[in-house]
Amino acid sequence: MRRIILKNAQIFDGSGTPAFAGAVLIEGERIAQVARGSESLIGASDAVTVDCSGATLMPGMVEAHGHISWPSSTERFEPRFMLPPEEMLLAAARNARILLDHGFTSIFSAGALGDRIEVVLRDEFARGGLPGPRLCASTIERSPEGADGIETGKKLSIGRGPDAMRAFVARCKEIGIDTVKLVISGEDALLPGSSQHILYDEAEVAAACEAAHAAGMRVAAHTQAAEAVKIALRAGVDVLYHCSYADAEALDMLEAAKDRIFMAPAIGVIVATLEATPPPHIDMTSMKEMAKPVIENTKRLIPELKRRGVRVLPGGDYGFPFNPNGTNARDLQHFVTLYGYTPAEALSAATMLGGQIMGMGNELGLIRSGYLADLLLVEGDPTRDVSILQDKANIRAILQAGTFYKAPQGVAQAR
Repeated sequence: MRRIILKNAQIFDGSGTPAFAGAVLIEGERIAQVARGSESLIGASDAVTVDCSGATLMPGMVEAHGHISWPSSTERFEPRFMLPPEEMLLAAARNARILLDHGFTSIFSAGALGDRIEVVLRDEFARGGLPGPRLCASTIERSPEGADGIETGKKLSIGRGPDAMRAFVARCKEIGIDTVKLVISGEDALLPGSSQHILYDEAEVAAACEAAHAAGMRVAAHTQAAEAVKIALRAGVDVLYHCSYADAEALDMLEAAKDRIFMAPAIGVIVATLEATPPPHIDMTSMKEMAKPVIENTKRLIPELKRRGVRVLPGGDYGFPFNPNGTNARDLQHFVTLYGYTPAEALSAATMLGGQIMGMGNELGLIRSGYLADLLLVEGDPTRDVSILQDKANIRAILQAGTFYKAPQGVAQAR
């Protein structure tokens, strides 16, 4: 069994507590020991040793709102949203690898643009055929045909009513999907004012949740309007995105469900919309106006949800030309500057809570004995300045299940 010692590190264990000096022993895929200060590691005489001086060792990050099939990335600008299937597969594989290069060792997908594209890539990453993060594969985002201008790919099935939703979920199970994504309310960026439009009724959402849970899948939902949030919670949705217009009743309901659900505001795309400088033939005026109230609302909403103990995670609709895949770590800075998180709290949301949203909270997202060794070695101290994670050059090493995907200088990279 291969053993690795990471010594002389500042260790941020993902819990949000202060970093400490220490060392970590990895045996095979998992962390065997965590030593603090001068504590000794036992039984590691044959280990490969890495000196981590000047760097922080932390868990790999989790993108909680991933869209790897959305085509634009830091490596390739793509003006088209929908690509031919062959190009889409290549773009998705490239985007997943780009996220891994930037320290995201897991992705909880919030929607794909093709039926099985994420299922195929998930399995290929898992067996080591292609480099990529752990992936919870999603369906196409399901919304009623033509609803409020929302078009997120050719749908697996079309139809209204509880039976149509059950059939859709059954098809998702058949092709191997992990998470069903529903669009319960509209999106102002696509059609002004549609964030307040309810696209599915509670019976439909409940039918989808019941069928998905019975099949061992989870349900995520796009919920902008307060009523959409309430429908999702009453129906049993597991992951709620946006919640931008949640009212007092919705806040109380989110708090009541805090031990069951996860929430991600997807603020990255909103900030990027306001910052975008499109060419003259692209008019983003309406999108920019629609983004402003979302910023202001969530500046009040997210700190309140955090105070109430709701699990809020970074992840921000990356994949547009103005918000490309590979810039995902910007969300951590947004949590600090907009929502008042400390850097350590933002990091914990992306690591410890990330392990939980992946359904692996007992073995992923923390530096603890017995946990999977998905780890980053970061130049400097992100618990003081989380923005250093936006530059992949600051990541000295990336481990996936105890194997170096990116090895530090002087250490052989194992495949």
